[in-house]
Amino acid sequence: MEIGIIGGGAAGFFAAIYASGPGRKVTIFEKSPKLLSKVKISGGGRCNVTHRPMEISKLVKNYPRGEKFLKKVFSKFKSEDTIHWFESRGVKLKLEADGRMFPVSDSSQTIIDVLLKEAQKLNITIRKSCGVKSIHPQGTQYKLETEAGLFVIDKLIIATGGHPKLDSYSFLKNLNHSVLDPIPSLFTFNTPKESIRELMGLSVTDGIVKIEGTKLTYRGPILVTHWGVSGPAVLKLSAFGAQWLKDQNYVATALINWNGAYGEDQFNSHIKSYALAHPNRKVESNSLFQIPARLWEHLTRLAGIENAQLYGTLSKKQINKLVQNLFCYTLKVEGKTTFKEEFVTAGGIALNEVNPETLESKYHPNLYFAGEVLNIDGITGGFNFQAAWSTGFLAGTALSN
Repeated sequence: MEIGIIGGGAAGFFAAIYASGPGRKVTIFEKSPKLLSKVKISGGGRCNVTHRPMEISKLVKNYPRGEKFLKKVFSKFKSEDTIHWFESRGVKLKLEADGRMFPVSDSSQTIIDVLLKEAQKLNITIRKSCGVKSIHPQGTQYKLETEAGLFVIDKLIIATGGHPKLDSYSFLKNLNHSVLDPIPSLFTFNTPKESIRELMGLSVTDGIVKIEGTKLTYRGPILVTHWGVSGPAVLKLSAFGAQWLKDQNYVATALINWNGAYGEDQFNSHIKSYALAHPNRKVESNSLFQIPARLWEHLTRLAGIENAQLYGTLSKKQINKLVQNLFCYTLKVEGKTTFKEEFVTAGGIALNEVNPETLESKYHPNLYFAGEVLNIDGITGGFNFQAAWSTGFLAGTALSN
């Protein structure tokens, strides 16, 4: 039996590994000269393999698109299974404080090597620089027109990943599947007219970012960049707000609480208490709420507080303004910067056209999908790779049954 896997990424390799077996010839078709390129560069070259194990009901909440669909997928293969798969093959993983999991080697090459070794052990054929131009259903088989000629395949898994443009999915047109327009899912907020950019490199560990006029909000680390604001809170918010932000042409108002442990009233009462206890201390040089010194100076200047002003001389108006800057700092967002090296898209094959129990097409027998080619995307933290391993596993095992 001829089995074809289109895509030499994480989902493609896992699908190929689990589709292998006696009497099956498995071939991976990869259009680029490189394999597992996204694995190579992810996590700053360390590869964020998965996230700390959690209940499936909580795990699926980290996927802006695909939550319901993934409940069934993860019931077959979840984070614990990923950890066991790699560790049983000699790749030890470590857990970081924020829940991300990396190889102990801190090198993505470790992950690549074990996948290539497994493929070699199973005699999987890999055709690099062999892009698929079109797919032609022929009864229950598929004729692939590739850059290296024609191939007739008995069972086919499409695991080509996400693409930034709809044109990139044109090779699927003969299958008549709906492809949702791809849009960026993880990006930073550009704030070209805001003075906050002068503080580039500064970060807070526990902020809250909201989009004014929506229910979109996320709590976590915030990083100030040359372009505007980034960090996990912003990136995760951008994923959940991907469609809304695109519809607004990436023009919006972001509201930031620089320390999520405090509410407006708590900021206010704490500043007043501190002023009573330490009236002769300079405001600018005595930061509160674990706010970095440079950010604190910035916020006090915006509140109209003079350089050498003492806490005991703060007016009610100045305190109110400082509280406003701490609790509800307003930023005008105008544009985005996409993480090119870790590009994640919303969009792809419509999930209602795929069986979540098997990942088989509802339109064509012996045709399966895996990975980000589906309209599934996760926030940062190892969730996109977990979806790749899980869907690859499910498509590969379903196909081999």
